[in-house]
Amino acid sequence: MRPAPSVHAVALAGAMIACSDSASTSPDLCIADCSPGPGGAPYPRSPVVAGITFDFSTHRREAPGSDNWPITWADDGHQYAVWGDGGGFGGTNDEGRVSLGVARIEGPASSYTGFNVYGGKDAPNGAVFGGKSNGILSIDGTLYMWVGPGSNTRAFTQARLHRSTDHAASWTAADWAFTDDDGIILPTFAQFGRDYAGARDGFVYAYAMHLKDPDAFEVQRPGEIALMRVPRDRVMERDAYTFFAGLDGAGSPLWTSVLTARRPVFEDPNGVGPKTSVSFNAGLGRYFLITAHTEFLRGRIGIFDAPEPWGPWTTVRYDGVFGDSKLEDTRTFFWNFSNKWASADGRNVLLLFTGPGRNDSWNTVEGRIELR
Repeated sequence: MRPAPSVHAVALAGAMIACSDSASTSPDLCIADCSPGPGGAPYPRSPVVAGITFDFSTHRREAPGSDNWPITWADDGHQYAVWGDGGGFGGTNDEGRVSLGVARIEGPASSYTGFNVYGGKDAPNGAVFGGKSNGILSIDGTLYMWVGPGSNTRAFTQARLHRSTDHAASWTAADWAFTDDDGIILPTFAQFGRDYAGARDGFVYAYAMHLKDPDAFEVQRPGEIALMRVPRDRVMERDAYTFFAGLDGAGSPLWTSVLTARRPVFEDPNGVGPKTSVSFNAGLGRYFLITAHTEFLRGRIGIFDAPEPWGPWTTVRYDGVFGDSKLEDTRTFFWNFSNKWASADGRNVLLLFTGPGRNDSWNTVEGRIELR
């Protein structure tokens, strides 16, 4: 039987045409091959979003030495975010340093405050396990977090779910994990509204990078991302997961319980970085996927949008350097939107980002989405 086509296979021909026809010359609105980065974007321009501009005068930096910061909006109205290798809010790279910590973020975008909950300086709950996380999610008052080994040389070896029923004060690990033998690594969750409100259905959606080369932590090339889903009341059960297996003739997604039968839901020949975020912008009715391309640690950001978790993906931004000439250090590698801090119409957003150097920290910047 001929394998079902991936989303990328359906859209690729149109992408090559659209990406060679870029009229934008503004660095803040640059998409597709008008970007200063090498190569062109893998998908055509977004039919909805003309671009995103960021106001770097609003840039705020906290928690020096603590990086990553995937974030979720919980039932108590606060947000919870995970960091690695640092002291969290109020800490430094030395003071309060833990391998993995979780913070609670209170307040509006203009005046938020971070509090360490699990690990880090002055946290009420000490960290009892280490590692790194690329994804945290709140559903029905319960937090779920993907955790993998902390070292880059071992980051691909496994991703194990942890669950907290007390807002990150303590965690219980699943008795299973995805491993490098499975070929999917560094998973993250798709974010919806407060405590998963506004989700498209009764499933939780998660994305993970396809492992192509275990010796290439920085960028997997060609880049491929897998999509999996699980009923929201069975997140901790491995047998409940199914995997995107392409599209049928009507363009509807196919799902399989056989991991080896999966198909990539997103592809970039220029490569995909090890950090990915996906969030649903309720005001615009669009899913935003953000990941690095071409090089790691260099701010080569790709922002893509789609009407469904499985696509079809189109390009919003495809930059050579995120924040070029606007940040004193443009080296970044992980970006994600806060759903709590998006305006009701979806056009005003707050982007979290992190990186090496001075950006080895919690960073936020306000953004504005321009529509076509």
